[in-house]
Amino acid sequence: MAKADIHDVAKAAGVSISTVSRAFTRPELVSEKTRRKVLDVADRLDFNISRSATALKSGRTNRVALLMNEDISSWFNTEVFAGIESVMHPAGYDISLFQHIDTAATRREFFTDLPIRRNVDAVFVASFAIDPHEVEQLRRIHVPIVGINIPSTDGFDASISIDDEGGMRKAAQHLISLGHRRIVYPCSEAVEDMGASIDARARGFIRACEEASARRDLDWRVLTVPRGPEFVDSALSALLALDEFPDAICCQMDMMAIPLVLKLERYGRSTPRDYSIVGFDDSIYAREMGLTTMRQDPRAMGRAAADKALRLINGEDLGEAHEIVEPQLVLRGTDAPYAA
Repeated sequence: MAKADIHDVAKAAGVSISTVSRAFTRPELVSEKTRRKVLDVADRLDFNISRSATALKSGRTNRVALLMNEDISSWFNTEVFAGIESVMHPAGYDISLFQHIDTAATRREFFTDLPIRRNVDAVFVASFAIDPHEVEQLRRIHVPIVGINIPSTDGFDASISIDDEGGMRKAAQHLISLGHRRIVYPCSEAVEDMGASIDARARGFIRACEEASARRDLDWRVLTVPRGPEFVDSALSALLALDEFPDAICCQMDMMAIPLVLKLERYGRSTPRDYSIVGFDDSIYAREMGLTTMRQDPRAMGRAAADKALRLINGEDLGEAHEIVEPQLVLRGTDAPYAA
């Protein structure tokens, strides 16, 4: 039996050939009822539209790229991906995932090869900066670059980010307002030439402590530990090695705060009895742990970034290309007023 073609699908569904094509490639131009009828007929006839033929006709690949500097299994990256997918998939786009773009060399390699392959219609970059000179070729072939929680908008056509520095400043100010005197900020070391957005949080902590030190006696410090799978154990060791244990800990992320709470219990340190601790993200398990933290919504940021990308692909005006979202302090059970 001969394989069904687009003419067979159009005839069986009672629609034009162009409607069948749009149902696959531009679903926003077809009513949901018509699109569902076309897809049901196509499924019954075992028909798949040729992506390569569509790309040649429209100049589009119906594929986008998502670049991450970590593994997708991290809470933030999983949520960002889910947000992007919820918008791009219904619009007929596949997502090509590129993980561990975690050095300047891997970043340069990607942006050098991509314009030659010409196989995506947009690029999403999560949580790190780009070199405007490296992406100049993409501008020439009209591939928009959309950032998600990036430290700088240089080189990006659009972006949506949280205020990492301002959020951590707010977290530190909260601990200071509770009367804490010995405050520590454990964090993973920055990667040279990558400009990860999370590194801005240390600046927020330092800024809050410097401002408060001008008014009162405050013993504060940043504890930098190596990046990698052992960063929580490294932070724990650094905390326990201090001459005097802190009465407050301001954590770079929930992924550090939650394990520290559990591990410090084994050493007789209980929160909020012995110390206050604040995380950042409001990630999975933060609510169950009762962790006081700074809340962000990476899934919503992914959706907003995808909306911007679609509008850029379609040549529409964005209005506000770059957005900043303020993280919110969520008070739970791991902070309390200082008690000598």
